[in-house]
Amino acid sequence: MAELFDAVTEWDNLWRAFAVAARGKRRKGSAAAFEQQVADRLVIVQDELRGKTYRPGAYRHFFIHEPKRRKISAAPFRDRVVHHALCQVIEPLFEASFIADSYANRRSKGTHRAVERLQHHARRYRYVLRADIVQHFPSLDHDLLRGKLARVVDDPDLLWLAGLILDSGAGVLADEYSPVYFPGDDLLAACRPRGLPIGNLTSQFWSNVYLDDFDWFVQRQLGCGAYLRYVDDFALFGDDRKTLWQWKEALIARLAQERLTIHASEAQVLPTRCGIPWLGFVVYPTHRLLKRRNAVNFTRRLSGNLDAYRAGSISFAELDASVRGWINHVRYADTWGLRKHLFAAHPIPGRRAK
Repeated sequence: MAELFDAVTEWDNLWRAFAVAARGKRRKGSAAAFEQQVADRLVIVQDELRGKTYRPGAYRHFFIHEPKRRKISAAPFRDRVVHHALCQVIEPLFEASFIADSYANRRSKGTHRAVERLQHHARRYRYVLRADIVQHFPSLDHDLLRGKLARVVDDPDLLWLAGLILDSGAGVLADEYSPVYFPGDDLLAACRPRGLPIGNLTSQFWSNVYLDDFDWFVQRQLGCGAYLRYVDDFALFGDDRKTLWQWKEALIARLAQERLTIHASEAQVLPTRCGIPWLGFVVYPTHRLLKRRNAVNFTRRLSGNLDAYRAGSISFAELDASVRGWINHVRYADTWGLRKHLFAAHPIPGRRAK
C-alpha cells in the first residue's frame, strides 16, 4: 500500500482538499490569504510533504460554552488542507470496517439519523442503557491509536504524516484531562501522550477509528443487536434489565483496555418509555422533545443577534442563517409550539415560525 502516500500528495487530491477546507470560508482570514496564491501554496505543501520537511503549525485555542464548556483548537489553514488530503485517502479504508450504527462524522449519518435510529430501538425494546465516555478527546491514547492505524495502513510514509499530525496535538488538552490509572499502570503512565484537538477533521475521524474495536465488542462479544454510538455517547437496548446491567460491567472492563472510562453513576438501565436524553433531545417511543437547555441557549443567542442586527454589526443574511440553522435542527422534535412562542416574543422581520 505504498501508493497511499502518493495519493495524498497528488495534485488533484490537494486541490480538492483545499476546496473542501475553504468551503464557506473564502472571504475569511487565512483561507482568503491562502486562496490568493493557492497554486503556489499548494506546490509548497506538496514539496514539503514529498520531501518530508512538512511540519504542522501552532494551534489557535478558544472556548465555546454551548452546550457545555469546551476548548477548541484550530489548526492553521494550510494544515487543515493537509488534514483533508489525508482523510480523503484513508477514510475509505476504515469506513468499510465501521459498524453501521456509528453516526458521527460520517457520510449519510449525522445527528438526526442517530436520533431516528435511537427512537426506532426505543419502540422495539423495553429498556435502555445509555452512557458516555469521560473526557473523551483528552483521553485518547496516542500509542493505542498508532497501533490501530498501523493495522490497516501499511505505508510508512503515510503513517509518518499521521504521526506528525498526532504529535502536533499532544498536550493541547492537558489542562482538560484529570489523570486516570488503569490496572498495571506505573508512575510513568501519567506521561503517556494523549489527547486529540477538538476542531481537527483528523480528530473526528480518529475518534471513530479508536472506538471501532469497542463497537464490534458490543455487537459481537456482548451480542447486543440494538446498539448505536455518536462520538462519546452510546446506547444499548434490550428487554431484560439484568442482561443490560451485566453488559454495563463488561463494557466498563473493555473500555479500560482502551484507557477510557464512563460516567458510571449516570449510566443507568431505564425504561425506554421514560424518555432517553440523546444529542440535545429527549427521545420517547412516541415522540421527541427538545432539551430545555437548548431552547434557553438559543433564546439568549437570538436576543444577542437581534441586538447586533439592529446596531448594524451583522447583516440580515447572517441573522437569518443563524435562525434557519436552529430551526432545521429542532424541527426533528415536537417544537412547533416552542418556535411559535419564541418568535412571537422575539419577532424577526419577514420571518414566521416554521
